Amino acid sequence: MTALTPALDSALRADAPTVFGAVSIDLPAAQVNLLDGAGLLSFGGRTYVGEDATYGVLSDVEDITDGTGDSAPAFSLTILPSGDAAAAALAAPDMQGSQVRVWFGAINPLTGLVIPDPHLLFLGELDVPSLISSGDGRRLDYEVVSVFERLFEDDESARLSDGFHRSIFPNEFGLEYVTGVAEPVYWGVAGNPSAVVQNAFGKFYKFEDGSLEYRE
Repeated sequence: MTALTPALDSALRADAPTVFGAVSIDLPAAQVNLLDGAGLLSFGGRTYVGEDATYGVLSDVEDITDGTGDSAPAFSLTILPSGDAAAAALAAPDMQGSQVRVWFGAINPLTGLVIPDPHLLFLGELDVPSLISSGDGRRLDYEVVSVFERLFEDDESARLSDGFHRSIFPNEFGLEYVTGVAEPVYWGVAGNPSAVVQNAFGKFYKFEDGSLEYRE
């Protein structure tokens, strides 16, 4: 069973189909829509070009693979900036987190139009840029990660305080006037203990879900 549309699947089964790859990057102030070669194609309300006059051209796209273990799906892409201004803009800190889409599709050889609908290979976001200069020019290597990468963020710096709470929810003032907590709130456990059992070995805290936890 294929994930492609019937029209695209049929086109790819033909002899010598004309295929293309496309990458769209939604930067904070602009959209960059690039093809993996020369030309111009339109689909999904966007026009993809082989060379963006402002930002440059798409050089390489690494093979896209699934993540395993404690790694989320990720790949790297390389852009050849059109100049110093483009290189500085693409490597700016606020570009991190910009949405990236990678498409694969085919062209109708008779009309030159894109066959509906191209297949979305990857949906993720820009992570870490690396601007590399050499005698041949400069290139920008981007690490693109899946949105599942955010699942690996830890909460070691999380605090039960007004400042930390409002850093996540700026308009929520529920902790603004809380200067002390009468009952301890334990993070990362099944809730606050409902009972404490003391014996020769120490204290056992019983939680609402029936679990016990030993604390010296």
